[in-house]
Amino acid sequence: MKSLLGVLARLRTTALQLLGKLAWFAPLLARVSVGVLFLTTGWGKLHNLPKVIDFFRELGIPYPELQAPFVATNELVCGALLIVGLATRFACVPLTISMIVALVTAKRDEITSMSDLFGLSEYLYIVIFVWLIIEGPGAVSLDRLLFRKAPA
Repeated sequence: MKSLLGVLARLRTTALQLLGKLAWFAPLLARVSVGVLFLTTGWGKLHNLPKVIDFFRELGIPYPELQAPFVATNELVCGALLIVGLATRFACVPLTISMIVALVTAKRDEITSMSDLFGLSEYLYIVIFVWLIIEGPGAVSLDRLLFRKAPA
């Protein structure tokens, strides 16, 4: 029994060491995934502004003629920033606000319980953005390359 516990302890240690070496991958995957998504949705909105303006008007969003191009540009630019990992924490803030507005306007009728909220992609994007704001862009990012602290 002791030898089995020893083997399990060594396997656990090895697995944790390996996972520690892969810590760079999670923020990269999160950033690039949501970055590509928002870059493409922003691009699509910019190329279909009349439809987006009408949709915003139906949702009761004030000044849809100003809000639609603002949101589209925000998604495009912040999505691109996330992909390359530049100004990551800053880029996540307006995207988070956009997702909150989407939940309150476009998705409010779909939310009758917490489990409904947790199942919506907009909520999951917020979770990813909050994580990136707190943890940062990770090792594979322009933020890390440009703003790495010099050794003391």
